[in-house]
Amino acid sequence: MNTVFIAPRKYVQGRNLLREAGAYIAKVGQKPLVLWDVRVKGVLGERLLSSLREAKLQIIDVEFRGDSTRAEAARVTELAKAGGADVIVGVGGGKTLDTAKAAAAAAGTRMVTIPTLASTDSPTSSFTVWYDEKGNCTGFESWGVNPDLVLVDSQVIADAPLRAFVAGMGDALSTWLEARVVLQTGKQNLAGGVPTLAAMAIARLCYDTLMRHGLEATRAVARHLVTPAVEKVIEANTLLSGLGFESCGVASAHMIANCLPSFPECHGLMHGEEVGFGIISQLCLDADLPTAEIHAIVDFEIAIGLPVTFADLRLEGITRERLQQIGAICAGAGSLCHNHPFEVTADSIVDAMIAADALGTERKGCR
Repeated sequence: MNTVFIAPRKYVQGRNLLREAGAYIAKVGQKPLVLWDVRVKGVLGERLLSSLREAKLQIIDVEFRGDSTRAEAARVTELAKAGGADVIVGVGGGKTLDTAKAAAAAAGTRMVTIPTLASTDSPTSSFTVWYDEKGNCTGFESWGVNPDLVLVDSQVIADAPLRAFVAGMGDALSTWLEARVVLQTGKQNLAGGVPTLAAMAIARLCYDTLMRHGLEATRAVARHLVTPAVEKVIEANTLLSGLGFESCGVASAHMIANCLPSFPECHGLMHGEEVGFGIISQLCLDADLPTAEIHAIVDFEIAIGLPVTFADLRLEGITRERLQQIGAICAGAGSLCHNHPFEVTADSIVDAMIAADALGTERKGCR
């Protein structure tokens, strides 16, 4: 199998970068369709639109309707075609960006992502995660190409809710933990090959950056500060994690996380929060990891505020019978859980989730 590495064409990160957005986007296209929701536009609209006008770009302003559904992507696609857009600019969280990526692929335009949160690695990836109208995750799809340009304004990220920043660390923390699983088994990554040395090094750097700087960055973002630690973690959450997960592969942590939204109680959770619990479940699934390493990861998650128990996920008292729904999906054909070098069954997934809840509860008691 070939080694494959994929990445966006250009990534730019810095404080107050929105002031320069027009100059960067002008090198990608002249008629951008800007997709954002009402709240994001209310906060950032004047800054971004002013920069785009300064660059003499013809702007098509489109409101995002709240979820990355196929119907929403089709609506944006038609607006892009009708307006003659040559680039689609997604501004906001992961669902806005994922919808913009899908629409750009369908409309045949170029693609720019401007994340307002460092909550997922969506900004750099070729993937769209699909949801239905009820908020349930229905799968994911790669468009074969990554965004042409990613613009990350560090001050915008620091001004966003701390919870989103922490959730991004949950998503990013899994990158190395899942990458090494895929490497062990020689399974295919999400780019259609096996991981390169570069991808594995990036995945490991992502993990080390979070463990070293994550808590310090959390304290700074709580005060809306942009410090060197914050810049490092933004890069880990957005770029390192995005390159790592896509060019290395994923496993049980993400599979379990993607199943959690099927429970109504979990609908208000962020993706990275669900991955945070998925990580601990994956650690409990693996027989070969040192206890000290497992405890260090769980303790880090507790310190920055990620969910580590069923109660944290609003699933306190959940029965084994209800968890069996997730177990069945995780053990089914095509599951990411089969990237592990051992057999994964419905019962082993449920056991791991229950063990993760017990471990999280115990480690919380140690603090």
